[in-house]
Amino acid sequence: MSESARKDTPEQAEFRQYCQNWLANNHPGEPPVRLSLSPLEIMTNDQLGYLQAWQKAAYDAGLVGCDYPEAVGGGGREDCQRVANEEMLRAKTPYLPNVIGLGMAAPTVFFHGQEALKERLLPRLFSGEDIWCQGFSEPGAGSDLASVQTFAEKKGDKWVINGHKVWTSLAHFAEWMIILLRTDKSHKYEGLSYFVVPIKSALGKGVTVRPLIKITGETGFNEVIFENLEIDDSHRLDQLGKGWQVAMTTLAHERGAGQMVTPRSGGLKSKATHASNSTNLIELARNTPRGDKTAADDPLVRDAMMKSVIREWGLAQNQRRSRVPALQDHPMRLPLQNKLLASEISQDIASLALDIEGPASSLYLGDPNAPDGGQWPMAYMNSYGMTIAAGTSEVQRNILGERVLNMPKSK
Repeated sequence: MSESARKDTPEQAEFRQYCQNWLANNHPGEPPVRLSLSPLEIMTNDQLGYLQAWQKAAYDAGLVGCDYPEAVGGGGREDCQRVANEEMLRAKTPYLPNVIGLGMAAPTVFFHGQEALKERLLPRLFSGEDIWCQGFSEPGAGSDLASVQTFAEKKGDKWVINGHKVWTSLAHFAEWMIILLRTDKSHKYEGLSYFVVPIKSALGKGVTVRPLIKITGETGFNEVIFENLEIDDSHRLDQLGKGWQVAMTTLAHERGAGQMVTPRSGGLKSKATHASNSTNLIELARNTPRGDKTAADDPLVRDAMMKSVIREWGLAQNQRRSRVPALQDHPMRLPLQNKLLASEISQDIASLALDIEGPASSLYLGDPNAPDGGQWPMAYMNSYGMTIAAGTSEVQRNILGERVLNMPKSK
């Protein structure tokens, strides 16, 4: 029994057994299509269709949206999403494709949206029928989020949007976008408002989505251009001019390094979404020949791998603190720490994997001689995006220093 399972409440223990039984009988098996390594890099309709069907099945069975109220399409449970995530991870199921919807849009809409909007949007978000994307970054506003210039002008009971968003993951499939817009050009922070925008239905009618091809060949990123797109005021979240505060809810979850909100408490809950990178690294070392031995027999490699294991384990234990209110001395400490450390640990592990592979690290996906199917070079290249997304590592350190530790502002 896992450490987490030993601490289950009776309700959680019963739900865990239910999840195990359902997954044993409903595991989708080997996917009929080759999946991208990350849900943010889904590229084909076949990939998306397979993954959406899986998320819908898991949702219908009660394994997605568990902790949200039944009135908005949730399961009405108490801290059970963590249990479902742990069991899906243990069963090695496919990832859920609506990662931005579940991790960022759902808590933001839940805490700031009108009841009618929540009841309309959240059930299809949980089921994966509606894919979501995030419209924050712009060509002139990356880590300085408050400088966004995409403008929404009020005309009657409508808003007309014009501007340009970039690095928009999954926009090529998304029905909906959570978006931070400028509604007043005379104020930086108070001039921002937050909306949800139906972009798929507006393609060619005020919305243009253009893919951005990365060095990896993947096309998960996009730029989204708005030209006189009209939306109803009912799509606004919270009050006019409160967009910055709403955006902080989104960022708290985006920076939570794989955490998910429990609506009843408003707190962040640990969410296991992927296998340990260190475990995969150890297997790679054991399977990589070094003369008549393997890379795992090299004392320098073993030392580096053990450091990675310790760092990952420390991160996991730090995330557990988020479940104990008494250990949360500052609302920004754990989300920012976890985002910063998770992204940098993953990058260091991928770098070590390339060292272990040696010359074979130059072999790409699809090469029959590539170790682990060429996944480690892909992970290494993508890791740089993770140290930039949701605020660069430098920005995270500045915020932690200035706002959490009360250190002087950097010059």
